[in-house]
Amino acid sequence: MSSQGVAVSGGGLPVSSSSGGIGSTGQAAGANGETGFFGGRFANSGPGGGTAMLSRAPEYFRRLLNVPQMDLEYTFWQMVYLFVAPSRVYRTTKYHKQTKNQWARDDPAFVAVLTAFMAFAAFAYSIAFHARGFGGFVKSILYSVCIDFVMLGVLVASVNWWLANNYLRVDASGGGGMAAEQKVEWLYAFDIHCNAFFPLFIVLYVVQYFVLMFLLTDHAVATLLSNTLYGGALSYYCYITFLGFDILPFLQHTVVFLYPIALVGVGFVLLMLFRINITHVSVERYYYSW
Repeated sequence: MSSQGVAVSGGGLPVSSSSGGIGSTGQAAGANGETGFFGGRFANSGPGGGTAMLSRAPEYFRRLLNVPQMDLEYTFWQMVYLFVAPSRVYRTTKYHKQTKNQWARDDPAFVAVLTAFMAFAAFAYSIAFHARGFGGFVKSILYSVCIDFVMLGVLVASVNWWLANNYLRVDASGGGGMAAEQKVEWLYAFDIHCNAFFPLFIVLYVVQYFVLMFLLTDHAVATLLSNTLYGGALSYYCYITFLGFDILPFLQHTVVFLYPIALVGVGFVLLMLFRINITHVSVERYYYSW
């Protein structure tokens, strides 16, 4: 565990005490308060800002390999509270913005821990479904981590980032304030995905694993439970996403991030009407379609 530990803000909320990170004060956005694609130290400033931003971006990813510098205690605190009080997690994000002048995490510990959890879960599922040799194990792990978590996460984060910056920012034109220049950092949008994905992972990877034998039966109750697990996990994903964007003071109408819950509800009804067990579909996709 990192020796940096967890500090406590004035409001009694745990915050990461790591210093000298990617978003540290003094290396943050320019005077107009605008943040670039990655935000903070990665902000695009000046004619060569885009090139500078890309050259600095690998620093965040290099820290993924520096485990001793990760604040694991704070990461596990966040993971617990994403279940019991997710809004409290985002209150610490406000404190992070005040101290480091960026909304996104500068510590990749959350991504690293979640990736490790997913790899272990994929390995367990591969054993349960008798993956075909070493290649089957590797393919299962890579598919779960690279496709389900990273690639879909990048896609969702990019869509939400584009939507927020182009349609949800408060119109403060003419006010001359900094709010007109503030934008959502892409890395913060990806942080929101990671936050929302963790409860989904626990429900659809961990909980589902322990009731898998029942869910794969042809009972109507198994179909109901399976579809309820998926519907609940996806709905909670949308709720955590909403909280992440709703905390940004320069955004409005963030309730749009809750709208997909209606689609989840419609999908649930259709699955039940046609007696489709989504666990059956998922297992076929992952382990019997190769």
